Amino acid sequence: MNAPARYELFVLDEGERPVEVIEDTKIPNAATIKVMKQDHTLGNLIRAQLLSMPQVLFAGYKVPHPLQPHFLIKIQTDGTATPTEILEQACNKLIQMMVSLEAKFKREFSFKDVDGAVAEDPYGTVTAGGATWTDGRDYLDF
Repeated sequence: MNAPARYELFVLDEGERPVEVIEDTKIPNAATIKVMKQDHTLGNLIRAQLLSMPQVLFAGYKVPHPLQPHFLIKIQTDGTATPTEILEQACNKLIQMMVSLEAKFKREFSFKDVDGAVAEDPYGTVTAGGATWTDGRDYLDF
């Protein structure tokens, strides 16, 4: 089969760099960044975060071929910051967002027993007396 071994899709080879920046010589304040051993999941997430930033004029990504485990992301800024600085800021914001989401998820779906009265599971069933999940809360209420 032509598909590479599974570990080749996420394990960096000896001496392989995870990120490579290629400055664009034709477009001012632009660069193409090659991110190794990643796919659409991370590419789309970074692109969406970049587009939400006011300094970014253009952000797009592509996966050149499905059998090659990397993507290319193109960034053009307004000149107040370099594309690599903007990418770093976007990644830091995404990390902060994921940490916040994890904390909210753990808080919402923790199995707490409040004074021995109510213990809920994530599906809203009450195990020992008390209100049910439908007492005004929704599973999306973070």
